[in-house]
Formats: sequence, C-alpha cells, structure tokens
Amino acid sequence: MRLAPIIATVAAFFLAGAGSVVAARTVTTSLEKVSTTSVREALIDHGYEWVSVQSDGLQVVLEGEAPSEAARFRAISTAGGVVDASRVIDSMRVAETDRIEAPDFAVEILRNDSGISLIGLIPAAMDRGRLDARIDDASGDQPVADFLEAADYPMPPTWRAAMDYALASLRDLPQSKISVTAERVTITAIAESEAEKSRIETRLARTLPDGVGLSLVVTAPRPVVTPFAVRFRIDETGAGFETCNADTEESQRRISAAAMEAGAEAPLSCPLALGVPSPDWGAAVETGIDGLAEIGGGSVTFTDGDVLLVAAEGTDPDLFDRVAGELANALPEGFAFEAVLPEAPRVGETEPPAFTATLSPEGAVQIRGRVPDEMVNSMVENLAVARFGREDLTMGTRVAADLPQGWSVRIMAGVEALSMLSNGSLVIGPDELAIRGSTGDPEASAEISALLVEKLGEEATFTADIAYEESLDPVVGLPTPEECIRRIGIVTQGRRILFDPGSATLTGETQNVIDDIAEILRQCLDLPMEIAGYTDSQGSEDGNQRLSQQRADAVLSALRARRVPVSTFSAVGYGEADPIADNETEAGREANRRIEFRIAGAGAAGDDGADPESDADGAGEEAGGADDADASEEAAADEAATEQDG
Repeated sequence: MRLAPIIATVAAFFLAGAGSVVAARTVTTSLEKVSTTSVREALIDHGYEWVSVQSDGLQVVLEGEAPSEAARFRAISTAGGVVDASRVIDSMRVAETDRIEAPDFAVEILRNDSGISLIGLIPAAMDRGRLDARIDDASGDQPVADFLEAADYPMPPTWRAAMDYALASLRDLPQSKISVTAERVTITAIAESEAEKSRIETRLARTLPDGVGLSLVVTAPRPVVTPFAVRFRIDETGAGFETCNADTEESQRRISAAAMEAGAEAPLSCPLALGVPSPDWGAAVETGIDGLAEIGGGSVTFTDGDVLLVAAEGTDPDLFDRVAGELANALPEGFAFEAVLPEAPRVGETEPPAFTATLSPEGAVQIRGRVPDEMVNSMVENLAVARFGREDLTMGTRVAADLPQGWSVRIMAGVEALSMLSNGSLVIGPDELAIRGSTGDPEASAEISALLVEKLGEEATFTADIAYEESLDPVVGLPTPEECIRRIGIVTQGRRILFDPGSATLTGETQNVIDDIAEILRQCLDLPMEIAGYTDSQGSEDGNQRLSQQRADAVLSALRARRVPVSTFSAVGYGEADPIADNETEAGREANRRIEFRIAGAGAAGDDGADPESDADGAGEEAGGADDADASEEAAADEAATEQDG
C-alpha cells in the first residue's frame, strides 16, 4: 500500500483549512476595525464624543453614559446608519437626572360684566368641590369659565390661605383681575366711588392672611361735583381749605403749592373731580390764594365761574383796593370777580340776634336762639328730630321779630351741617355762620363747606373749623378679624350653643348667646367668617355631615335674623372630621360636638397638620360649645362654638 499520496492529500487539506482560518481571522479583524472606526467617526461628527465603540466580531458595542434618553437614542440611530442596525449592541447607560421640581402653582381670575374666568394650575390635593362652591358663591348668577388644571405635587404651605383670600375678595369686586401665587395675591379692581375704594382697601388689608403678600391697585372714577368749588381762608387760627376741588393733577399741585405758600400746613386735601367750569381752574385758584395771602386775612371762594374775595375786618382799604384790582385783572377769562371789605362794628350797637346748637360726643343736642316764626321753629325741630332723634334733643328756641334776611335758611343749613359731625357746635349771627367740631370722616370739612356754599350762596360769610379724628373714623376704628374672634371667645366662655336632640333647632336658652355674638359681629364689617359645624363619631358619617351642615346653617340664619351683615359669612358642616378630643369617652364626644367661629381660610383645627388647639397664628381658645339639650343623645346632637383667632 502506497502511503505517500494519502499523506500528501491529508496535508493539503490541513494546510487549506489552516489557511482558511488565518484568512477568516484576518478578514474579521479588518472588518471589525473598519466598522469600529467608521462608527466612532460618525458619532464624533454628530457630537457624541461620550460614546465608546467596541467591536465583537460583526457586532458593534456602544458603551458610555448618555446625558439623556434622547441622546442615547440618537447615538444608536447614528451607529445604525453606518452599519446594519442589527449589528449595533446598546450597552450605554443614561445619567441620573435631578428630581423634577414642582411647578409654580398660579391662578389668574378675571371678573367683569360678562362673568368670571379662571385659568391656571392648582395642586391636585385641593378640594375641587369646595373650590367650585366658593366660586359659585362669589359669582352669583354670572357664568363661570373654569380652565383650571391640576398637578399632583405637594401643596405650598400658604397656597390654601392665598386662594381663600382671593375668592373672598372676589365676592366684593365685580370689576377685577386677581393673580394668585402661594407667596402673593395681586389685585387690580375698579370701585364705584372714592368711599368704596377706601372701604375695599381697608377690608383687604385687614383680612390679609399671614405669610401672603398683597399688591393692590383700586381705582375709582372721579365724582361729578356741582358746584365745583374752592374756599380758602386765613384767620387767627391759621390758613387752610374749607372745601377744595381740582380737575387735574397739575391743577392740584398748583393749588396745594399756593396754599402752602400762604401758610397752610400739609397734608392738604384737594381731591380730583369732574365738572370743572374752566380749563384754567388751577391758575385761577392759585391767583386767588396769592391775592388773599397778600391781604393777610379773610377768605376767597370759587364757585364754578364766580369768585368772591372777602377781606378780614380791619384790612387796610388801600391795600384791599390794590389787591382786588390786580386780582380782577389777573383772573383768566370766564371768571366773574367780586370783592368785599366788611365794615367794622360800631360802638354802642345793641346785641345782635344769635342762634346756637351743640352736639355732644354722647349724641345729646341742644338748640337755642331766635327764629322768625312758629312755622320755622317747627321746621327746625322736625329737621333736628330727623337727623339726631327726638330722645336726645332739647329745644330752647323763641320767636323774635326783625331778624336778618335769610335767617331761616342759615338755621336750616347750619343744623344740616352739624348733623354731619360726631360732636360740635353751631353759632349763627347776623353776618356769619360758624360751625366747629370733630368727625371721623376725612371728607366732612369739604362736604360741609360745599353744603353751606350751595345753601347760602357764594357771598355768604361762614367759618367751618372741622377736625378729623381717626378714633372716630368707623373704618379705621373697626376691630381686626382676630379681635372679632377673640371677643366671640370672651362672650361664649363657659356658655354652650344648644340644639334640640337630633335636630338643628336652637334651644330657647341659646338665644342669649346668639344675641351676644350678633352684637359683636355687627361691628365687624366685611369679616370673612366661617361657621363650622362638627359632630362626634357616633352614627353614620353621612348623617353626621348632614346634621353638622344643618346646624351651621341654623346659626347663620339666626345671625341674619338679628341683622348681622352675613354676605361674607359661610356655613360649612364637617361632620365627625377634625376631632379635638377622644371620641371613646363621653366628655370627648361632648367636646367634639361643636360650632367653630373662625376666619374663612384659616383652616379647621388639626387641618393640614395644624395643632388642634391652634388658630391662624398659633394658639386658639375654646369660644363656646354646642350640645343637645340631653347630652346622652347620639353624636349628631351637639356642637361647640370654638374660637379660632384667625
């Protein structure tokens, strides 16, 4: 047998196999290198330097840390565009990102004649049912467009208070825009008058919750004044306006500057108004005040287009004539000028007739002096009764003949003016009328002067010395919401609001408690009060909630029947929620059956993690209780009136 051919054949096959292996490895290595290089260059060209490219046979392995899921996907797509996508193996990881921050919750509320619209983002934890009820209560019959969205993120600590404050404000602002964030409420509104503007600003400032800022802009249309008047006087007590109106801010500035130059002291009140008789009003008044200052005493009165200069008694006639002549020529066109130099009284004349009236701080009124006839006497008495009441009125007038012309008109105008004061006096003589006193109305002086000019005429000589006292101002003197709640706590200390067993009917002995609470609340105007009803845990949850709501409504109705302004009040039944004591004991159940008086938006006792004994600021105190006439009745029976200072 010949072995050589067989060995040669086997060797040939072996060499061929070895060559194939070497060739395959060479081709594979070359292909891996080309694929790796091509993919790496493509990734670098696209800005993906963070990708590490490895090869494993025909597979291309991508490694590295992608800054985002989107960047990772784009890197894979880029590699798949160079080699077959099935050969690309993704071994990349995505870098950890910071936790998504909670969004900024904000609401925009717009209210006008067409309705109310709300747009913004609120926390999902808000009670939408309660929110919708508050919006419906504020809107009345107006349509509501609700575009609010909710996000499931933690509610900021002051968000609920800010929203409650905004919705409570919305009720009294028919033309307004309100922007709400957790930190600030921004309100832009239109008031019907300056008085309404002042009331709104005072109420909103008083009821602002702690931790929430306020940006408030309230505008009011200028009032139409007729007659359009300015009266400026200089006498032994000093210089000042008795009434003043300006048509523009420039006129207001010029008039105030002239008054201060003449000796008046700041602050000066000269409100803007409509009804000016001439565009040169500011220049005319400035000229008149300058002329009076040069004379040194008396008064100058502008009533629409009529100007009256009255010098003080004893003024040098030559000085008076010169100033009056210069003033007559300096006034702008369209103003009619008249000047009066009073004559000094002659020695030996009989005592002139007089009429006096006084109003004490307690409201007692005494009217004495001379009247022309019984008819006028009856008219004066009827006017005084209408303005002051009969009980505190003392009449000491007598009929006399030969009284000066216009005496009756001056008496009626003077008594009317006196009724606009908190206390004061009225003295009427043949040639003048003097009224002095105090008031809590900062505009009373101007209003009294305007009244006297209207009733007596621009040529009348009168003095109105009216002092504004902040302590008499009914707006400034209003108790704060916290003070109102504190007072309720005092009058209900140890006294309970009782209901008939299992019902919402107030018992007879509770009426005195409600009377005392009503007396306090009548002094707390625009207080955003929530009357909250609670029960213990006995009985069904739905039944307890219904009964607590009925009892809260009953207290609200009782206050309304006592003429308490309840437009800003709400009655809410919370059932067995927010217990303040252990429901496992009779004493605890009795404590949990209660009515709470608190500022709307302050939150229930124990709400949002608050201390059950706390008010809006921190420490609260029990204001009173509510209980069934029989304490052993089921939990639906009683409530307690608990004070919460805010």
